[in-house]
Amino acid sequence: MRVSMPLQYAGDPKAAVDQVAELEKAGLDTVWVAEAYGFDSPTLMGYIAARTETVAIGSAILPLYSRTPTLIAMTAAGLDDLSGGRAILGLGASGPQVIEGFHGVPYVKPLARTRETIEICRKVWAREDRLTHDGTVFQLPLPPEKGTGLGKPLKIINHPVRPDIPVYVASLGLKNVALTAEVANGWLPHLFIPEKAESVWGASLAEGRARRDPALGDLEISAGGLLAIGEGEETKKLLDMVRPMIALYVGGMGAKGKNFYNTVARRYGYEEAAERIQDLYLEGRKDEAAAAVPEEFVELTNLVGPESYVRERVEAFRAAGVTQLNVVPVGEDPAALIGRVKEWVS
Repeated sequence: MRVSMPLQYAGDPKAAVDQVAELEKAGLDTVWVAEAYGFDSPTLMGYIAARTETVAIGSAILPLYSRTPTLIAMTAAGLDDLSGGRAILGLGASGPQVIEGFHGVPYVKPLARTRETIEICRKVWAREDRLTHDGTVFQLPLPPEKGTGLGKPLKIINHPVRPDIPVYVASLGLKNVALTAEVANGWLPHLFIPEKAESVWGASLAEGRARRDPALGDLEISAGGLLAIGEGEETKKLLDMVRPMIALYVGGMGAKGKNFYNTVARRYGYEEAAERIQDLYLEGRKDEAAAAVPEEFVELTNLVGPESYVRERVEAFRAAGVTQLNVVPVGEDPAALIGRVKEWVS
């Protein structure tokens, strides 16, 4: 098991990258750079590449609808070259709230778009022939009846450092998780409860793995949460830091019946809480929504408590198939926390 960390992007990004450079020395293996509706991810990834030497740099996630597949491939190849082969392409469909609200693009055919984007990226990187693709979402070159008729197959000018950059997919829906297990190198689940993962996603993962090309190797899984080690109530109170985030996703990331995170919370067995959180959040009562997040939900999605308990949580994530423990270290010495967990997972 390796250790990764999501970049904290809701602040000074340069300060966050300073921390990544320090944590790299402590053994951090991967940093994930989000792109929601703030700064773009590739700019920060390039900055991290210039400030670090060994840490892998992943997008988590690049939304599929905000760029063409070819641009996504070019961006990943450029970052991989700049970093000396350390890029990871994390992709996701996001949701209609962001895609249609912020980007003004129809949120249609997310599964087909995911599959075809990955296919096109791998064709671009392999550079075996001029790029062509005949899919349900993308046709390359664009057919004459859809454009000027002047498009022609092209090949990326540069030679990518790696002909097959790792692709991770952020997915939660049953069909999307099956697709992830079939075609991706790795999976980026959010709000992951290891003890409940098999009952929620086991069948989908098995379905996808049954169709998986053996050449892809085993499916990597990156999941985790807040990391803090200590005794007493002061440490346990740190869990309150994540309540607003859980409430935002379960309550506010979508509408009634169109919220992937709310659906997952229900599948975990928190049906009543999920409904109450969503009702409160959509009514603008965000503090009450955060308070309504079940304590068990908060505890099981994070690694906070005495050292013996945190070690138990690490092993629970390992037992659930997690290959990359994705943590947010909280405390006076984040580097020491990363170093300690690195020893446990090695």
